[in-house]
Order: sequence, then C-alpha cells, then structure tokens
Amino acid sequence: MPEVSDGDSVGGRRTTPPAPAPKPKPASRVRMSAAQRREQLIATGRQLFAERGFDATSIEEVASRAKVSKPVVYEHFGGKEGLYAVVVDREVRALLDRITTALTAGHPRELLEQAAMALLGYIEEETSGFRVLVRESPLMSATGTFSSIMNDVAHQVEHILGAEFKSRGYDPKLAELYSQALVGMVALTGSWWMEARKPRKETVAAHLVNLAWNGLSHLEAKPTLITARRR
Repeated sequence: MPEVSDGDSVGGRRTTPPAPAPKPKPASRVRMSAAQRREQLIATGRQLFAERGFDATSIEEVASRAKVSKPVVYEHFGGKEGLYAVVVDREVRALLDRITTALTAGHPRELLEQAAMALLGYIEEETSGFRVLVRESPLMSATGTFSSIMNDVAHQVEHILGAEFKSRGYDPKLAELYSQALVGMVALTGSWWMEARKPRKETVAAHLVNLAWNGLSHLEAKPTLITARRR
C-alpha cells in the first residue's frame, strides 16, 4: 500500500505545502468626536430634508445613511424636529449673510443687482440648502421658513426704497409694499431657475433688475386701475 504523503514529491523528495496567506485584518473604524458626529448628522439631515422634505424624512433614514444607531441622533438633537431646526437655522444665516454682505453699492439699481446675484448665487452653490428652505416646514416651526427669510430681506430693501421714494416725491409709506413685491418676484424666479438653470444667473439677474428698475423709474405717483378709471 503506497505511503500517504502530506506534501508533494519532487524527485523522490517530499516537499512541505505552502503556508496559507494570513487573513487581512479588518479595517479599524475611525471614531468620530462628538462635534464631528454632530456635523455629519447635520449634513446627512440637510441632504435628506432637501430630497424628501420634513414629513417624508424619518430618524431611521438619517441614522441609516449616517451609519449610526437611532439613539445617537436623539442624543444630539432630541428628535427630527431638533435636527430640522438646526439645519434651517444654518441655511437662514448663510443666505442672509450672503445677501447682507453683497449690499455694498451706493446706487439703488446696483443694490438690486447685488441682491439678485446674491440670491441666485446661493441657489447655484447651495442647492440642497435652498431646497430645504423652500419646502414646507413642520407646523410646529413658527420661524425659519423661506417666507420669514424673505421678509427679513424685504425689510432691508424697504429702507433702500424708502429713501428713493422720498427723493422722488412718492409716498415713503408704500416702500414696504414695493419691497415685498420686489423680493417676492426675485424669490419666485429663483425657485423656477433652481430647476431650469437656463439662462445663466447673470442673465436672469439682469432681466429681473431690468423689470424692477425700469418699472420703478417710471412709477406713477398715485396709480389707479384702468377699470376703476372707466367707472
């Protein structure tokens, strides 16, 4: 009966089989600090709220995408509402800071151009943040909605228009009405442009200012409706 060998035979000599390759060690996970984890969860929440809106986003989805357990999210923010509030607050400050910083010109028309370009630039560069702001916020959130942000911007525009109205002999009390109309026009156009992305933002801003400024420069002191004039 032939002898059983635990190795191969080469030229009558027994050889030792090669040792199995060592198994690779599992990659060690880098542990995040509490501050890093918080920033990661804010970024994850921002993206999900932009994609799905507040109501359609769940804590389970936030935790799953961030690769953490649900209690970690609750520990940092107390719940979905807390996370949403932080995300919205950051976007509000980012947008208002951008617009406020942009308003440096002395001429009112240039100020309109700067405000329009600041908003369109934010939409272009921070699309996810803008989507969060224009989506409906939860009912329990009394502040931080896109409407409240635009109201803040309109108050700044109101001061500019008030001085311009006074110098032209118009009623400065109507500056608030016109500022709301102007900011609303830019904001609504910006929401449309977020999806269309054509034409380029400089062209969009130029046409917005063209409509706003040329309309403002030929205002009637006491406008009335044509239908009312016929009565």
